[in-house]
Amino acid sequence: MEPLNKKTEEILTPLKQTEENNKSFKPTAAFVGASWIAMLTGIVGYCIGLWNASMELNEKGYYFVILLFGLFAVISVQKSVRDKAEGLPVTELYYGLSWFATLASIILLIIGLWNADLLLSEKGFYGMSFILSVFSAIAVQKNTRDAKLFKEENI
Repeated sequence: MEPLNKKTEEILTPLKQTEENNKSFKPTAAFVGASWIAMLTGIVGYCIGLWNASMELNEKGYYFVILLFGLFAVISVQKSVRDKAEGLPVTELYYGLSWFATLASIILLIIGLWNADLLLSEKGFYGMSFILSVFSAIAVQKNTRDAKLFKEENI
């Protein structure tokens, strides 16, 4: 029987990057499809809601730009987090700006919805479709990158 503290040390030591545990896995077609459907559902639903909303054009523009800003920001965060995890160089400035932009888009949406003259159900609709869009955009970006890495490794 081995001593307990030896097992604890083995468990706590970080895994070394080797060829074997650094291989990428091809995302399944079901996950890729679900990610794309979720993203398109969120974006299209959000845009249809804006199109049919009885608000001024400048308000519609504000909410549309927040959606675009949020999508770009979360993809940027996902990319920089992934780059750091893979050992690729990412400046702390870009990494910090990516997180700032993500948080800013969410906070700007919350402030806009808080002050909007909308029904509570409409505010919830915009919030949920925004979150669905940005979360699924992260998954789509991850799937795209995983598929590319898998293709490069198996050529």
